Amino acid sequence: MKSDVKNIAIFASGEGTNFTALTESFKKEELPLNVKLLVCDHKNVHVLDRAHKESVPTFVINFKDYPDKAAAETVIAKKLEDEQIDFIILAGYMRIIGPTLLAKYEGKIINIHPALLPKFPGRHGIEDAFEAGVDTTGVTVHWVDSGIDSGKIIAQREVPVHKDDKLSDLEQRIHATEHVLYPSVVKQLLERGEI
Repeated sequence: MKSDVKNIAIFASGEGTNFTALTESFKKEELPLNVKLLVCDHKNVHVLDRAHKESVPTFVINFKDYPDKAAAETVIAKKLEDEQIDFIILAGYMRIIGPTLLAKYEGKIINIHPALLPKFPGRHGIEDAFEAGVDTTGVTVHWVDSGIDSGKIIAQREVPVHKDDKLSDLEQRIHATEHVLYPSVVKQLLERGEI
């Protein structure tokens, strides 16, 4: 049965709370997923500590060390190939995946976004929704394509915005929702044979 285990790479850029939610859920559910690698584009961020705590190997890449995104992604793609990665989960990875990685992992990369796409795409989804004064926002898990948060939607969950909310209140509710939705979507994709 070992050959049925899927090798996963999680890409993250910062705090890593979704990384922890995913790895803890995979263990608790005893899913046939091996988080074999954390790819990170910053060197002094908390997600690296979380990965070390979980004994997940890390691969830190500084895009400034390469002439362009394609060159950096070629190095990442080689590492993923060496580690026999089957599927990529973006969890707070603050870069757009370019054609080099998309070509090698087409249909094998998902992302989570802190808004109900197609509304409020981009880097500041929570803040943009808050400032727009909407009464409902949410979380979206989607396939990654060449656009910014434009891939086919897999699942969404609404999150209410209360009149007396501060931005930090909404951020907490969004993140709590992400930590439940993302692992459940990964489990569903696995059960459907899409991982």
